[in-house]
Amino acid sequence: MIPAPVKIIVAGGFGVGKTTLVASVSEIPPLTTEELLTEASDGIDDLAGVEGKATTTVALDFGRITISPKYVLYLFGTPGQERFWFMWDELARGAIGCVVLVDTRRLDSSFAAIDFFEQRRIPFIVAVNCFDDAERYAEDEIRAALAVPPHVPIMLCDARDRNSAKLTLIRLIKHAMSELPVG
Repeated sequence: MIPAPVKIIVAGGFGVGKTTLVASVSEIPPLTTEELLTEASDGIDDLAGVEGKATTTVALDFGRITISPKYVLYLFGTPGQERFWFMWDELARGAIGCVVLVDTRRLDSSFAAIDFFEQRRIPFIVAVNCFDDAERYAEDEIRAALAVPPHVPIMLCDARDRNSAKLTLIRLIKHAMSELPVG
């Protein structure tokens, strides 16, 4: 039996950890399109809160994880910078859902991803990537700050940790399944 493909998107703002999450959970060496940040991005990419960031995704990240003999997850990480958002529609086509990864140090970079998936009615969860130097907030504070509807799950994760990334994907799959039409 050939396992059925299940497409999942990992989206969010610039520098929130999308590439890291895909890489931490992928059973294959992930395909990344990381390029060095150059002077051309000066004044375009906001490095506030991520001053040490030296690379950026310019197209997509891709990883795979087999979750059972019946299903294989194909993970697609979106580029975070606004100038690459034109690719999101193609990346999202056929996806069962999305992990919107957020960084509490820069919540404003999360609104575009949340709006994108809400407008297209693609199920999503919000996963707060717990950076070492970021303040911790309660779920209700994050929900209010991001104006996330009550039915959308919010969870904490560490994109560097394989088990945490797996739990995030499980939460998304359960949420996406709960959003399926009855009948």
